[in-house]
Amino acid sequence: MRILPAQPDDVAKLLAFREEAAAWLTRLGSDQWQRPYPADRLLATIEAGTVFMVMDGNATAATITLTPDAEEGLWTEQELSEPSMFVNKLTVARTHAGQNVGGRLLEWAGDRAYRAGAKWLRLDAWSTNEGLQRYYLRQGFRYVRTVREGGAVNGGPRVSGWLAQRVASPAEHGFDDLTPPPQILAP
Repeated sequence: MRILPAQPDDVAKLLAFREEAAAWLTRLGSDQWQRPYPADRLLATIEAGTVFMVMDGNATAATITLTPDAEEGLWTEQELSEPSMFVNKLTVARTHAGQNVGGRLLEWAGDRAYRAGAKWLRLDAWSTNEGLQRYYLRQGFRYVRTVREGGAVNGGPRVSGWLAQRVASPAEHGFDDLTPPPQILAP
């Protein structure tokens, strides 16, 4: 398997990939990702170079967004002062479930964060998806808090506010990494 940056012409493929994941989550009884994701927002993150795809031959096995930018309202000013990278939209194809692709992708993300000078690899998960939360805890993340209304900073309803983090560290992830090296974060 190889990992590479998503390209603008991957938008339709990634939106379909997310719809597949949303349908699977619905079958599990979760309300996660029931609203369609805006194509323009996905394109913006792809153009920013933060969306990556794991390819197994010609098949998309997984996708992840890894960014130095935190979603507004989740993390405190003190937490944001610590060098961190943030995982979003980690999705594994059902055809690749049970093969630890997600775990290896989180190792890859932690390794990239480490090489970029980050102390933490952080994420927020759907606040009602307890199975996903347990998964992240098994992957070495430590629960920080759940932000239900507003956030650490701003007001407003929030559905994805279960916060967790783990120390960024070098790892053997097992992917052929075809992505450019991470930029070093300012101290």
